[in-house]
Amino acid sequence: MKVSVVICTYTMDRYDVSTEAVESALAQTYDPIEIVLVIDGNPEVYERAVEDFGDYENIVIFDNEENQGISYSRTRGAELASGEIVAFIDDDGVAEEDWISSLVDVYEETDAIAVGGDVRPNWQGKRPEFFPEEFYWLVGCVEPGFADDGEEVRNTYGSNISYRRAAFLEVGGYDPNTGRKGDKHLQAHEAPVGIRLMKEFGQGMVYTENAVVHHTLFEYRGEFGWLVSRSFWQGYSKRVMDLLYPDAPDAKGDYLKWLVTDRVPRRLNGLAQSPSTAAVKQLVAIGVFTLTVGLGYLYAMVTPDLVEKANS
Repeated sequence: MKVSVVICTYTMDRYDVSTEAVESALAQTYDPIEIVLVIDGNPEVYERAVEDFGDYENIVIFDNEENQGISYSRTRGAELASGEIVAFIDDDGVAEEDWISSLVDVYEETDAIAVGGDVRPNWQGKRPEFFPEEFYWLVGCVEPGFADDGEEVRNTYGSNISYRRAAFLEVGGYDPNTGRKGDKHLQAHEAPVGIRLMKEFGQGMVYTENAVVHHTLFEYRGEFGWLVSRSFWQGYSKRVMDLLYPDAPDAKGDYLKWLVTDRVPRRLNGLAQSPSTAAVKQLVAIGVFTLTVGLGYLYAMVTPDLVEKANS
C-alpha cells in the first residue's frame, strides 16, 4: 500500500528544522511513499522548498493562499495525497527510518483504521531538572503508561499519527477551529478525528511502540513559565472538547487516578529512600501543572463566550 507523509510548516524560522522532517521521510526504508509538504500561506518558505525539493518526483509541494492553520493544512495535505494511508509528522519531528514500515505492519496485520506510534523527546539542550516524565504530553511526547503496544486508543500524538486516507476524509479530517493558527491555539486537535472515527466506524487508533518519531524540543519548551501556560491552555482545550463532544469517551479521570494513586506515591517512596533536589522539584512541578490544567478547565467553564469564540 502506498503511504503519503504530510508535513506542514509556515515560517522561515522553522525552515531548517522542517527540512530535517522532510529528509527523515525521504530516508524511510518503506516503498512506495510520497511526501506532501504543505506551506501555510508563506511564499518565501514555498519558494525555498521548491528550490530544495522541487526536483523530487515523490514530493508534492503546496502553498495555501493565506495562513489557515495546522488543522486546515493537514486536511489539505490529505486531499492532495494519493496514498491509501496518510501519515502525519510535525515539522519539528524526525522519524526513524523504519517509522512508516512499522505503521504499515499494523495495517497489514490487522483491520486497523488508524495507527499511531511513539513520540520521544529530543531536548535541544539539557532536559530541565524539574520536568517530570509524567507530563511529557505537555510537549507532545508519549508519557509512561500511555498505552500498551497494540492497544486501541482514541488518538496518539500529532507528530506520529496515521489514518486510512479515505476514512480520514470521510469524517471531515481535522477541525480547522482547532490547532495552531497564528496566535490562536486550541489544543488537542487530534481528538475530534478520533472521536468521529469511533462514532462512524466503531474503531479507535492502534498504538504501536515500534514506530518512533523524535520530537525536537526547543529550549523555550523547557521554561517553567511556558509549561505552566501550556498546562492552562491544555485544561481550557479539554473543556472545549467536552462541550463539542459531550458523549465522547475521555481518559482524564483515568490519567488523574494513575497520577495520584500510582506515580505520586511511587515518587514519594523514592524520595524517602533517596532524597534529591531534582525529585522534590519534579513533585512540585506535578502539583503545579495538575492544578494549572484544572484552572484552565474551570476558566473555560465560566467564560462560555470565549469558548464560543474559540469555536467560531
